Amino acid sequence: MRNLFAFFAKYNNWFLFVILEIICAVLLFRYNNYQNSVYLSSANALSGKLYEWQSEVGSFFSLTKINSQLTERNLYLERQVNEISEKLVSLTKDSSYLHNNQLQLLKEYKLIPAKVIASSLNKKDNLITLDKGRVDGIRKDMGVACGNGIVGVVYMVSNHYSVVIPVINEKSNISVMIKDRGYYGYLHWQGGPSDIAYVDDVPRHAHFKMTDEVVTSGYSAIFPAGVKVGKILHVFNSSDGLSYRVQLRLSTDFGNLRDVCVIDDSKMKERIDIMRAAQDSIRPITH
Repeated sequence: MRNLFAFFAKYNNWFLFVILEIICAVLLFRYNNYQNSVYLSSANALSGKLYEWQSEVGSFFSLTKINSQLTERNLYLERQVNEISEKLVSLTKDSSYLHNNQLQLLKEYKLIPAKVIASSLNKKDNLITLDKGRVDGIRKDMGVACGNGIVGVVYMVSNHYSVVIPVINEKSNISVMIKDRGYYGYLHWQGGPSDIAYVDDVPRHAHFKMTDEVVTSGYSAIFPAGVKVGKILHVFNSSDGLSYRVQLRLSTDFGNLRDVCVIDDSKMKERIDIMRAAQDSIRPITH
């Protein structure tokens, strides 16, 4: 307390000066019309600028939520476009509509938005880490997609994080088909550029053209049918000459991947469980 009194005693002249300046300013701006109008104009301009900055900061931090919503919406719209296109092709060929109504099927999907917090591009076994985990409803073997197309498959899950094997991993193996052609194959990546992959085991009798789109087939028990994969660039013969090997440009930009959606489908989980149970129950038959 003694030090506080000593401080005020030492700088009392400055304190008195500041108090008198405040009193003078109040008298000047309160009782003089011109100075008062200048003060009000300046105060309004300053407060307006502060509100503008506040709005810009709020908009910036809300972009994260907006990006997540756009990613989920883009994936939904992409599926709608694929479904409508397939239905139109079926109708124009005057054949019965044999595929399940994917628009109706979408209602059974729960899309869990997530953010990429770590990823790699230049390794053989690239991995992606997401900021969502078991407590958010994510399980192993769930498909992952973004607004532009397929991303990969959930490989490991902890309570708050999950690791994804992306398409650009040499261990990735996903069933795909050439859109509107009905020919199937398996998507693989063999290293190199992150936007180039290959579809193997396309039958020799298949008819298609460059720039045809490739989408998920729905046969992998991971992804629903119709999720975009990429476009055809080149066609090669397989090593044994019995099939084609198709080179694709992937639709997903893995170098700029931020927002994704994990596809939660209870029926898909049931399919995986029964397939694994069937494989475990198969034993050699002896006579």
